[in-house]
Amino acid sequence: MGDQLLVEGTSNQDVAELQEYLMAKGVFPYHTATGYFGPITTEAVKDFQSKSGLKVDGIAGPNTYGKIKVLRKGDLGKPVIHLQRLLKEWGEYNGEVDGIYGSGTEDSVYRFQKAHGLQADGIAGSQTYSVLNKKESQVSHQEKTLTVASTAYTAECDGCSGKTKMGVDLQKYDGGKVIAVDPSVIPLGATVEVEGYGKAIAADIGGGINGNEIDVFIPDYDGAVQWGRKQVQVKVIEQ
Repeated sequence: MGDQLLVEGTSNQDVAELQEYLMAKGVFPYHTATGYFGPITTEAVKDFQSKSGLKVDGIAGPNTYGKIKVLRKGDLGKPVIHLQRLLKEWGEYNGEVDGIYGSGTEDSVYRFQKAHGLQADGIAGSQTYSVLNKKESQVSHQEKTLTVASTAYTAECDGCSGKTKMGVDLQKYDGGKVIAVDPSVIPLGATVEVEGYGKAIAADIGGGINGNEIDVFIPDYDGAVQWGRKQVQVKVIEQ
C-alpha cells in the first residue's frame, strides 16, 4: 500500500490493506476488509483525514498513507498483530499476539527503538518498520488445513458484551463472519475458510475453546442452535 492513489471505485489488495488500517484506527465500520473502495471506505478515509489534520478529500494518497500506517497505543486489529509478530521475531515482545496495542506492545516498541538507535517513543512509524521488516521473510504465512470441533454463538446472551477479543462489536455489526479460536492452534487475526460457513476472521477467543475447536458467530439464536456441534475443516489462508 502506498504505490498508487486509492479512490472510490478501486478494487484490489491495496484497498483491503487500507481498510485494515482504517479498522485499526476505529473509523471503518466493518470487521473484515472487502478490497472494494466504495462510499463507506470514502467516508472512513475522510473521517481519518479530519481527525489527523489532513486535507479531507476521501482519497488515500501519500499523506494519508504516511499517517495511517503509524501505529500507536489504542490501535486494534491485524496491523497490530503483524507488528506484534515482528517484535516477537526480534525477541522484543513476550506478550499475547492479540491485536491490541496496549502498554505491553508500546513498551516493546520503545525497547526495540532504543536498542536500534531509533527515536524511542513507543510509536511504530516508518523508521521503526524499516528495521523491523528486515525479518519479515522469517514470519510464516504458510497455509494449513485442520479438522476441528465446531459450535456456534451469538452476541445476544445474558452477560455478553458483544465485543470480540479484537474489539469487533458484533451487536452493532452482525453481518460479518467471525470465529472464536484457541490462538495456539489458529492465530488470532488469521483469515480462515470454514467448511459450511465461508471465509471468516479469527477475531475472538473463549474460555471453552481449547485445541482443535472453534466457535462460529451466527447473528440469530435459532441459527446458532441449528449449527449445533459438528466436525468441520478449517483452512488457514492468511496468518
